[in-house]
Amino acid sequence: MSYKNQFIWKRAVQLAINCYHLTQNFPKSELYGLTSQIRRDAVSAAANIAEGYGRQYKNEYIQFLHIALGSLRELDTELIIAKEVGLADKDLFIPLMNEVEEMQSIMVSTLNKLKPSLQ
Repeated sequence: MSYKNQFIWKRAVQLAINCYHLTQNFPKSELYGLTSQIRRDAVSAAANIAEGYGRQYKNEYIQFLHIALGSLRELDTELIIAKEVGLADKDLFIPLMNEVEEMQSIMVSTLNKLKPSLQ
């Protein structure tokens, strides 16, 4: 099975796409600030899921999933800051922030399922 068939990878890619759409309306002055950070962390989550899936050992995959989870937590923080400083309509953030929270839950659940099988 390819990483492209994984549910968590598909969700992470869609999240990254949604982050790009949201940040298109950010001011140009944020191009190298929150716009860049939000996009980078969203892409990082999907990329780390893919990279980990291609590793030889399950514990390596788990490590990359932890890195992806860290990127999701950074993304969550950046979106909160962007919302609070008024970079876009607060109503636009709510669905995206919910998506980030759901993705974090999926990631934690996946990690919990994989970890016991290492022992």
